[in-house]
Amino acid sequence: MDLGISGKWGIVEAASKGLGKGCAEALAAEGVNLVLNARGAEALEETAAGIRAANPGVEIKAIAGDITKPDVRQALLSAVPQVDILVTNAGGPAPGNFRTDTRERWLSALESQLLGHAEMITAVVDGMAERGFGRIVNITSASVKMPIQNLGLSTAARMALTGFASTVSREVVAKNVVINNLLPGPFETDRLRNSINFAAEKAGTSYEDAYAERLGDNPSGRFGTAEEFGKVCAFMCSAHFGFITAQNVLMDGGAYPGNI
Repeated sequence: MDLGISGKWGIVEAASKGLGKGCAEALAAEGVNLVLNARGAEALEETAAGIRAANPGVEIKAIAGDITKPDVRQALLSAVPQVDILVTNAGGPAPGNFRTDTRERWLSALESQLLGHAEMITAVVDGMAERGFGRIVNITSASVKMPIQNLGLSTAARMALTGFASTVSREVVAKNVVINNLLPGPFETDRLRNSINFAAEKAGTSYEDAYAERLGDNPSGRFGTAEEFGKVCAFMCSAHFGFITAQNVLMDGGAYPGNI
């Protein structure tokens, strides 16, 4: 299927590894020119080089920095002729019990999981509407649908972004601009490994046992891959996704126990 986005310009946040990298690779394979962002310059440049090599007809730029900083956001926006696609993404705060979460941790979570993304959406959405095409995908978390123990900060901030995106989406959908959220469950990423390690230390068990237990909890019997996540993200950015907006698309291997 031709996704109808070849030649478009996109920005992918936290794209140096994990799910963000999977999204960048899938979009580039569809002919989307990209500006990639992540805090770590070395890993980001390595990822950008790999995507360029795999897609010689696509323009790939890499701008390192913290997306919560205004100058970094402006650098990303200035690096493209226009933004047709925006994938917001950021690693969540470290797991922790709500009883020991400090005000500083709360503010940091809100900056990284809500405010920086809301600023980027606000900066690009009107231009998308004027041109008659826009796709925004917010990578949030399965915890938006089902709370995950010890991830209270991440869940609260991501739910706030969900509410913001839902509000904005109704204002621009008539201009062929859609805003949706892609909710990962357990994927083979550093984030998952850190979460399993935290759980193992808290339970006084080994990492291997905690890993096997988490794997056994999923109906699919496996963890997801960044490649399959990226392909779903690319489809959500496609020309065929114009009648779907303000939705939470859950990718969790069937772990969510509800009907809706």
